[in-house]
Amino acid sequence: MDVPRPAFKCFDDDGRLKRSGTVWTASAHIITAVIGSGVLSLAWAIGQLGWIAGPAVMFLFSFVTYYSSTLLSDCYRTGDPVSGKRNYTYMDAVRSILGGFRFKICGLIQYLNLFGITVGYTIAASISMMAIKRSNCFHESGGKNPCHMSSNPYMIMFGVTEILLSQIKDFDQIWWLSIVAAIMSFTYSAIGLALGVIQVAANGVVKGSLTGISIGAVTQTQKIWRTFQALGDIAFAYSYSVVLIEIQDTVKSPPAESKTMKIATRISIAVTTTFYMLCGCMGYAAFGDAAPGNLLTGFGFYNPFWLLDVANAAIVVHLVGAYQVFAQPIFAFIEKQAAARFPDSDLVTKEYEIRIPGIRSPFKVNVFRAVYRSGFVVLTTVISMLMPFFNDVVGILGALGFWPLTVYFPVEMYIRQRKVERWSMKWVCLQMLSCGCLMITLVAGVGSIAGVMLDLKVYKPFKTTY
Repeated sequence: MDVPRPAFKCFDDDGRLKRSGTVWTASAHIITAVIGSGVLSLAWAIGQLGWIAGPAVMFLFSFVTYYSSTLLSDCYRTGDPVSGKRNYTYMDAVRSILGGFRFKICGLIQYLNLFGITVGYTIAASISMMAIKRSNCFHESGGKNPCHMSSNPYMIMFGVTEILLSQIKDFDQIWWLSIVAAIMSFTYSAIGLALGVIQVAANGVVKGSLTGISIGAVTQTQKIWRTFQALGDIAFAYSYSVVLIEIQDTVKSPPAESKTMKIATRISIAVTTTFYMLCGCMGYAAFGDAAPGNLLTGFGFYNPFWLLDVANAAIVVHLVGAYQVFAQPIFAFIEKQAAARFPDSDLVTKEYEIRIPGIRSPFKVNVFRAVYRSGFVVLTTVISMLMPFFNDVVGILGALGFWPLTVYFPVEMYIRQRKVERWSMKWVCLQMLSCGCLMITLVAGVGSIAGVMLDLKVYKPFKTTY
């Protein structure tokens, strides 16, 4: 007896439930992934580069990100772009198309980048918590108390929160956290933009210069390092290639997933670049050479101070969720390796049920998971306390992830996938793009590391107050 064909309409060609994503849902996912705490450092980055180079560099990064994303979208399926084998993650694509040694290198870079992002988010969250406390302290004292304080207690508070959230077993169980985080990210970005516009109007003049921060405000050497570091900050703001394949895996077909994804990429890059230009340029116009590393801290204790408190609270809530989004893949990888190596160990595999009053289903705890995840959060918190330099860390992360993850692997996969002939015009152009972006990554990394070294000269771990 024949099985009726309509039964198969519920499933895709890989046996999974039919995907329902569209151009608009894919665009929304990309915008959510892109717009994050990186937006807060863009005013500072433009301040180092000036009114000419700043916007030009931002457009350059947006173009490179868009172009490399279109190359990457063609790698969702290995072989035929319509009926080839699906790759569910960025790492799957690298393993399937490039394989071997490059797959291992990609994994190392990706997990280092994810680890670094959790450190950066811990620093950013503590800065915002301190800003709320200092704002209220300043107003309670009538402006007489400078309200200096250490960031360490706030990093510890953030770390304790993340330890609790890290005990949630599976990534799909925290989908609601991602939605809340996305709403919060738009909230504080919009407030930052609005306050920038208000500040420019209050100043009655557009601050800043064509060449960026002037020699005198900083030394010539600092100007060079800061310029390089600004490139890393802008690169970090556009880092989303590592999740593009995962987003593409939610899109329905026909039409071909790559076709839908290219349109979604075009829409989302246009939206985020417009938003970034507004936030970065308005912040620089408002503060000029004094543009802060974190835009929202630059408005100081001005009224309406409650609005700044709302924005900073939104940052903290966003970063609580974002930390988990970037930490969970590391947790999953380590725990998968441990389970494969010690399949008979109760410490690694046995689940213990804990009944929580008011919650119907029991909470499952595993000894290895509890200890490892808690240790991971403690490590990121301690590193943040030793190096609480938001701009420098963001610059290093941007440099670490931009060339290899956003440019090199997509270019190499596209060349292998499309069988681009060596030394053909297209091959040469793609290699020139890759080499140019490598140079940008190197100078951004050098500038950011130099920034950390300069900051460490005056910073005393666990003692410095702000």
